[in-house]
Amino acid sequence: MSYKETVYKIMFLIPKGRVLTYGGLAKLSGVKNPRIVGNLLHNNTDPKRIPCHRVVNSKGEVATRYAFGGAAAQITKLQKEGVVVGAKTVDLGKYLWRPN
Repeated sequence: MSYKETVYKIMFLIPKGRVLTYGGLAKLSGVKNPRIVGNLLHNNTDPKRIPCHRVVNSKGEVATRYAFGGAAAQITKLQKEGVVVGAKTVDLGKYLWRPN
């Protein structure tokens, strides 16, 4: 399985109403650099099916250049799932997904 397939497979596991960081996703998928994860998400060919809006940076910030409508679109998608986003930031203490 390629690292792209692994990254996307893990993204499907992130529950609605939760987020994961680029670094966390990189670590779980065995990718050495979180920027590679960011690039994969930016080039996601199926954003309706692959929930890349659930990935934020290490500070909990949404992507300012979210590829599918900008930060406002990412915020809207997260809010529809029950995630509170204040000042373009998600409270990682409350919403960070920690897989078992």
